[in-house]
Amino acid sequence: MAAQSQTPGEPQAPTEPGSPEAAEHESLGSDLVMSGLTKRFGSFTAVDSLDLTVPSGGFFALLGPSGCGKTTTLRMVAGLEDPTAGSIRLGGKDISRLRPYRRPVNTVFQSYALFPHLDTYENVAFGLRRRKADRVREKVTEMLDLDELGGYERRRPAQLSGGQQQRVALARALINRPQVLLLDEPLGALDLKLRRQMQIELKRIQTEIGITFVHVTHDQEEAMTMADTIAVMNAGVIEQMGRPADLYDNPATTFVANFLGQSNLVHGRVVKADSDHLVVDVAGERVGVRRDRARSHSGDVLIGVRPEKVHLAPAGEENSTGGNRLGGALVSDVSFTGTSTQYLVRLASGQELTVFEQNTGTRPQLAAGQKVDLHWARQHTFALDGSQDIHAGDETYTDAAPAVGAAP
Repeated sequence: MAAQSQTPGEPQAPTEPGSPEAAEHESLGSDLVMSGLTKRFGSFTAVDSLDLTVPSGGFFALLGPSGCGKTTTLRMVAGLEDPTAGSIRLGGKDISRLRPYRRPVNTVFQSYALFPHLDTYENVAFGLRRRKADRVREKVTEMLDLDELGGYERRRPAQLSGGQQQRVALARALINRPQVLLLDEPLGALDLKLRRQMQIELKRIQTEIGITFVHVTHDQEEAMTMADTIAVMNAGVIEQMGRPADLYDNPATTFVANFLGQSNLVHGRVVKADSDHLVVDVAGERVGVRRDRARSHSGDVLIGVRPEKVHLAPAGEENSTGGNRLGGALVSDVSFTGTSTQYLVRLASGQELTVFEQNTGTRPQLAAGQKVDLHWARQHTFALDGSQDIHAGDETYTDAAPAVGAAP
């Protein structure tokens, strides 16, 4: 649905370029600022005292699992839910209690809710006609060209593919030039190949028009592909926020490490620390980590490394990386996935780690049952507080009890 938040399918309040309203918006700037934002449903807190600033003109992703509160946050920004406490400011103006149609935001949902009796042109033009805007044909043509819908003007939604319908919904949401476009998992209904194509298209469109996009998703790859900034959300709060590469390479919590991609985490204890590095004992072996990549500098820690950073070598082979090593492991499973091979490797402790190796053909594939050592560079190591749940954020871990009263 590409709509004002008041009526499904209906674009939001007019903000005509050059109008007094537009001038006011531009003079205020357009950062979206949430302060102490809270939403409770009875005794359940869906969003808990959220403090978050979305910079103007960027592509921002709110990432988290089902029930973390991300959609509830988006609905409060759109005006579809009233905050229990806190404020929402856009361009310096408090919009927390404004009616949805008074907010300079538009929303695109997973279900596009296009008008089935209108063709592409009229779906996109609907908001302009409703508020009797001028230069309708010029504006609609420009938006159709931006969304690569030229030639589809007279097709109705039933005659369009899923990706084309998504483009129509996006064009209808953007034609009134909102300050912020909210996207609530808009690619979820598309197949994998088309979803990846639309990720690139969305980023291209956002870059061209310069409007702030706030994208809510549970898909980690989708968030990392499109967003300039990601906020990882869990249980109603932000676990960590930053550039995709920073979050991936240096997670702050076990939840971020496990939810944003995959991580190998093993228990250890700090045995030496100086101003630059820590030395950690992991099952009798010494592992080094840079101090600026360690969230805890003493006592029990969790040593982490991403699967693609690990190199497997036959047991006893010299460490060519000159970095960290865990020996005495056994390959327990080998899975060929096309571009890479995934190995499950069992340590002497019984814990299984994952290793991804690109299929470059430079060496034979290792075999299940083969004894190996794990090698990786120190600069790819991170250390987390050892008291955290090692399985937090790991959606493949099945021993945890299901959450009760989770919010969308």
